[in-house]
Amino acid sequence: MSRILAILGASQPFDPAHRYTTSWILPPFLLAACRIIFALYTFTTIFFIFAWDGANGRPEQSRHSFSFFTDLGYWGLAFYFLFAAVHTFSYARTEKSWLQKWPAALQLAHTIFYTTVVTFPILVTAVFWVILYNGIWFPTEFQAWSNTSEHALNTIFAAFEIFLTRTSPPPPAHLPFLVILLALYLALAYLTHATAGFYPYSFLDPDRGSGRLAGYILGILAAACVIFGIVSGVIWIRRWITESKLGMHGKFAKHPVARDEEMMEMASEGMK
Repeated sequence: MSRILAILGASQPFDPAHRYTTSWILPPFLLAACRIIFALYTFTTIFFIFAWDGANGRPEQSRHSFSFFTDLGYWGLAFYFLFAAVHTFSYARTEKSWLQKWPAALQLAHTIFYTTVVTFPILVTAVFWVILYNGIWFPTEFQAWSNTSEHALNTIFAAFEIFLTRTSPPPPAHLPFLVILLALYLALAYLTHATAGFYPYSFLDPDRGSGRLAGYILGILAAACVIFGIVSGVIWIRRWITESKLGMHGKFAKHPVARDEEMMEMASEGMK
């Protein structure tokens, strides 16, 4: 079991260098504050949209939102930043994060959660602006704000985790989990059509051509894989520049991680 956990990026003891709860440039309390601000913003956005739809006689829009990959991903961002903030605050206060006290299965789940957060928002942004956006700016301030929040700021939030934390690149073994999640969403989309009578995204309608449908599905799957690879490479480069070249090994709570432990981890990842 320990070997499987190691392959999946959750080796035990978990995160001894505190990579999930520290930044190479921000002190732990400031990192936690940024994450809680992002969580508050994303949750506020979600519930304000619900309230707006209800006040404007469109409560069904809120119910239908649970069938859209964008909205599900935004919920994921909100909860990720909430839990990441709590973990970071606990590390900043006690030098041992709440995450490190969790069972191994939940630690593994958090690593996969992180991988989705740095991958899926970029996919959502790309699909929206390249495929779904018709080139005409939104007619109301609310539509402009809500779409910008869900289809642009989401990638900025992901970039924060990619560039300003000390995380390591997601292991290749996480890629099948991303594929499974995309497949599960595809099943949800067709379940939505069967039960509610609409496709969340028009390109999923097979009546528009099975070849075109297959092209969209395979294209989005390929894009997700490419984004995963690019993000992994960018995180590796960030670590190489900040740690190996600049010697910025991180801002820690009170006392830095023991140097031998840090160097052993870097050497194991080929970055010594």
